[in-house]
Amino acid sequence: MNEWEWRLLEEKATVDHLLICGMEVRIGDRVRLLPRRGGDILDIALRGQIATVESLEQDYEGKAHVCVVLDDDPGRDLGMMRQPGHRFFFDAAEVEPLPRSEQMQQKAAEEPRILVAGIGNVFLGDDGFGVEVAARIAKEGLQGPVRVADFGIRGLDLAYAMQSGYEIVILIDAYPSGQEPGTISVVELDLHDGSAESRAKSFVEPHAMNPIKVLSMAASMDGPLKRVLLVGCEPATFGDEEGKMGLSDPVETAVEEATWVVSNLVQRILEEGKTKPVN
Repeated sequence: MNEWEWRLLEEKATVDHLLICGMEVRIGDRVRLLPRRGGDILDIALRGQIATVESLEQDYEGKAHVCVVLDDDPGRDLGMMRQPGHRFFFDAAEVEPLPRSEQMQQKAAEEPRILVAGIGNVFLGDDGFGVEVAARIAKEGLQGPVRVADFGIRGLDLAYAMQSGYEIVILIDAYPSGQEPGTISVVELDLHDGSAESRAKSFVEPHAMNPIKVLSMAASMDGPLKRVLLVGCEPATFGDEEGKMGLSDPVETAVEEATWVVSNLVQRILEEGKTKPVN
């Protein structure tokens, strides 16, 4: 099924897991692709390929669909949801989960310790800051067990991703805090902090991706949340003109600084080898 056909389906709901071949398959699991025979040239090319589950969804008729990214796709961490060519959708019967022993061996070898997540809406001016920084970081690359991904406005997908046992999650977003436009801040987010609720009100919500609310959603899933850092940028425009793409000059300039800040944070975290506070 191609991206265009998928978008015709309405009332899709994300599900936590699917039972396939007697195994529970979740986001992050690896599967072998087995498209139905008689398909097009793409199905022939993909048959037998190994892919990682990006999302699990159910349409309004109750039919399950698996969204995957090829393991050998070099663009897998660069804006998956905005680049349809990198994502493929299959019926549950068209994928075969790898044996659990192989899943565990692969995860032990490749499991990233840090998630760097760009969030925001590129159609709302400076709200696209996090997306731009994530794209820049993914292009330049980060050494070590780090996953860099653009989550756009997909709060639920980010909340599920945060259940994967990362030691630290670094969110990148526009963050209105009353400073000069383009100012970069690093904030540690903590639901147990009494100021969390008031801090949540600092975020304008045109993209429905308030980091505090995403963190709250993730915590409600009882996953192994540890530390969450926010690398934020003071916006000059924030949804003032809906449909306007492109960052303002001060925020555009701040992209390079934010890229350096995130890279430096990751390096320090990996060097410390433990999750003590980062100042």
